[in-house]
Amino acid sequence: MIAMPDREAWIFSLKSFIGAMLALYLSFRLGLPRPFWAPLTAYVVAQPIAGAVRSKALYRVIGTFIGALATVIFIPTFINYSVLMCLVFGVWIGFCLYVSMLDRTPRAYAFMLSGYSVALIALPSLIDVSNLSISSIYDVALARVEEITLGITCSALVHSLVFPKGVGNIVLTRLDQALKDARQWVRSVLTESKIDPDNPVDLNKLAQIITELRMMSTHLPFDTSNLRWTANIVRALQDRLSALVPILSTIEDRLGVLRNSNTGMLSREWQKLMDDIADWAAIGVENEPGDAIRLRKRIDNASPVIVADSHWEDMLLANLAAELYRLVDICEDCFDLRRQINIGLSGTMPPAEPRKTKVSTTTLHVDRRVALSSAFAATMATSLSCLFWVISGWPMGFCAPMMAGMYSMFFATMDNPVPVLKVQFLYTLLSTPVAGLYLLLFLPSAHSFEMMILVFAPFLLWFGTYLSKPATMIKVIPFMFTTLATLTMFDMGSANMTSFINSQVSQAIGVGMAVLFTALFRIANIEAITRRLVKTMWTDISRLGKAIRAPSVMEVSVRMVDGISLLAPRLALARKNGAASEPGYLSAMNILSDLRVGLNMTRLLRLMPKLQRQGIPVHPVLEDLSAFYEDRMKDDSDKDMPVLLDKIDTTLYQLACSHHNIQQNDAIAALAGIRRDLFPDALPYSPLTASQKENDYGKAA
Repeated sequence: MIAMPDREAWIFSLKSFIGAMLALYLSFRLGLPRPFWAPLTAYVVAQPIAGAVRSKALYRVIGTFIGALATVIFIPTFINYSVLMCLVFGVWIGFCLYVSMLDRTPRAYAFMLSGYSVALIALPSLIDVSNLSISSIYDVALARVEEITLGITCSALVHSLVFPKGVGNIVLTRLDQALKDARQWVRSVLTESKIDPDNPVDLNKLAQIITELRMMSTHLPFDTSNLRWTANIVRALQDRLSALVPILSTIEDRLGVLRNSNTGMLSREWQKLMDDIADWAAIGVENEPGDAIRLRKRIDNASPVIVADSHWEDMLLANLAAELYRLVDICEDCFDLRRQINIGLSGTMPPAEPRKTKVSTTTLHVDRRVALSSAFAATMATSLSCLFWVISGWPMGFCAPMMAGMYSMFFATMDNPVPVLKVQFLYTLLSTPVAGLYLLLFLPSAHSFEMMILVFAPFLLWFGTYLSKPATMIKVIPFMFTTLATLTMFDMGSANMTSFINSQVSQAIGVGMAVLFTALFRIANIEAITRRLVKTMWTDISRLGKAIRAPSVMEVSVRMVDGISLLAPRLALARKNGAASEPGYLSAMNILSDLRVGLNMTRLLRLMPKLQRQGIPVHPVLEDLSAFYEDRMKDDSDKDMPVLLDKIDTTLYQLACSHHNIQQNDAIAALAGIRRDLFPDALPYSPLTASQKENDYGKAA
């Protein structure tokens, strides 16, 4: 049962209606040739959040200009080659879709609009080519740009000025919730306290929240609240939250080993230290600056000095100390950045930019195979629909390739867009009677603009309330937009029953072609998509051992946590559908271990120049780790695991025997972490065994 619209939905619908009617009025006053394109566009860019409307508006204008330019180039060039022109339109739409799917930010909207703007502008102008000329094509393209830009501008103005709903409050609320969850997790891990069963902290959920925040905050520079002045700080804070995920999971694992070891619980000194860190983290932004310095000194004092006869517990403690040090650093950064956000919210610019640069959204994961298959499906649907129109000579057949291209693009980012496209097809058919009534009866009966507003108000205001809800938006979009698009026939002078029936049949064919080719070339296989994502993450790790320049630890953290956020819901869906029994490569916790291995490899890479000057070669073990992950992608990693374990142990022994310095402790902590994460069930490291292995390797060499 569909719930009745609430107050927020009615406000959104009223604002959208005002923006659309303002665009229609100005189109009439300016004498634009196709005025009904303006209100249609106003509804297309309408969003409940003002910042999203403004960012979407900007990228839609950019995409429309590019699409208009492409139209002016394509039609004069290929007008005499009908079949080739059909292929060009399809390839252009496919190319734009492919590029848009490689960008997981609102910028992708510009590429998508560049694609289907060509269909919107070019195809209707090709109904009658007898009077077609380069100048007329230019006039058509310019008119569509004016009408679409007018609709965008009116919608953006109304949503920005009339009861604007900023994205800032939403981002800030979720950001504070993520910080609260992280602090709760810190206390749970460090003190073994029980998490509130009513508010459990889930690692995968936290990773998903961080990625959602990253996507949402891309609208911040366009927002109406003061938070837009702190967009860079918000993104830097999200990076720190991403770094917390592997750090806390590492600490949780190490404490589990140390607390269950033969030596029993950690010493009172260690437990008191961790209790104090948990208390400090719980206070949050109200902490005194000197508290973090004192905690770091205590961690340094508690960290064991690793020597040649040090055992596995000592090395795990060194690894634990390094992670606790990073935990204090990251938490201090989070609290400091949150204080700077509060300064920005007060209307004052923060005193300085974040101490560390934010990580670009280009580091996020994209699935090129899915993008390519989606692009191919869009190309085939558009090209064949266009070819059908050309061969048949059907005047209203232009709607088929136009709808095929648009609907192939709209839902391409979904794992399985076919069910949604089927819903679109059904509701496109159901919209036919409503569209016919407005085009053939209501619109011709309205003899003034005021009467036209009264005619449109019941339909647009009521259905507009459901346009703001994701659950109902999927069904309302084809119902509303098909009706509004049909009204453009009034502009074309073809508002008669024959043309209407032909246009509706053509639209249905176009949506059907999108469903057909998406089903053929976008086969949804959650397990295959998940496997590909996991292997992409393994590829990133394997490249670390061969990297010439060590990447940023923060960049690696953000990318890997983003991968986990994409992996977790797919794993849940695979288990729910019984599609996977969750083998090793499909375990989220195993991927967390791989994330920690990648981060420690990055740290070793950054330490490598200094270690090499001291005669400690760590590059061979990094190369072996890369080879291990390359073999893992081929499901052939087990055979080399004993050799890799021996190499790690001998390198640990060499590091333990070297002159004590900060680099040595950091390298031992990183390598001990790699050993624990890759070989959790292996026998503990033993200096005696490691020295024998080193002698054996020396004799073999």
